[in-house]
Amino acid sequence: MKLGMDHVGKLTDEKLRFLKQMGVSGIMANPEVCNQEKDYYEYTDLLRLRTRVATFGLDLACFAGNSDWLWSYKYMLGLPGRDEQIENCIKTIRNVGAAGIPLYIYNFHAMRFYRTGGLAPVRGNATGSSFDAELVKNAPLFTSGMGDITHLIPESHRRPIGDDEMWENLRYFLEAVIPVAEEAGVRMGMHPDDPQIPEIGGVARIMRSPEAFRRLIEMVPSENNGLLFCVGCFTEMGADVPAEIRFFGEKQKLFWIHFRNTTGTTEKFHENFPDEGDTDMHAVMEACRDIGFDGHLAPDHCIHVEGDSDWGHRYWAYALGFTKALIMAVKK
Repeated sequence: MKLGMDHVGKLTDEKLRFLKQMGVSGIMANPEVCNQEKDYYEYTDLLRLRTRVATFGLDLACFAGNSDWLWSYKYMLGLPGRDEQIENCIKTIRNVGAAGIPLYIYNFHAMRFYRTGGLAPVRGNATGSSFDAELVKNAPLFTSGMGDITHLIPESHRRPIGDDEMWENLRYFLEAVIPVAEEAGVRMGMHPDDPQIPEIGGVARIMRSPEAFRRLIEMVPSENNGLLFCVGCFTEMGADVPAEIRFFGEKQKLFWIHFRNTTGTTEKFHENFPDEGDTDMHAVMEACRDIGFDGHLAPDHCIHVEGDSDWGHRYWAYALGFTKALIMAVKK
């Protein structure tokens, strides 16, 4: 088990030194320069990033795949032009593999990551982001926290998109990219929908349950088809998180773990300190040990603490130390 980190943002030398000092071994990141005209990441930019990260004693262990939503919304929503977007994704996957980056993280958040508003108070009046499904249950079609995307949707496709159609869109995508990922030596890790409510803005959110991830790995069987397992998301689902870690871990499907905690359920929740949320993080770490997980565990979603920097140095130091301590404790 290794200590990881994403949410790095702009990769300054100071941040990279800080992460090394905190005991991080591998990070998730993307090049700041990308080919906006071609809508994919170039090999030279990926290799340059990996080389730079390595000069600080860190490994570029993971690439955040469809972080640019405009490069992926057509294949997620099944719109005209999806084949071109998939082909660009394939080019990126090949370049990721050629640059020696072993993992490509992606999602099927057709209406993106979403929080509904204010920061919730947690321990000592620190704050964490929150979500309340009541505030979005009547959201207009193709409207979410990222705004109204109707102008990007052809008139012929301006209708609700249900579970079955989204699953077919996902199948179409996976059948195209997984064989390429196998050839490139790149594992593909799916992140859960966040939040995991059935739909937002008339568009289904299919990666919302443990059963959905069972379906994912069975849909296109491959050693390269697996999960970014987000402890916070599975907590919100009401899942037995250690049991799910064991289930997917025994199948060698855990590619990266977001080690964060939340309070509440899918319908209404907020981020919390890792030792204050609804899941026993020590039990989660024990499950990781028991199944021989040898990947990265990374804290996720910054809690805003007193006197912190804009990026969150104080909180990240706390969360990284907490995670590192649990790794050490369960190995005893």
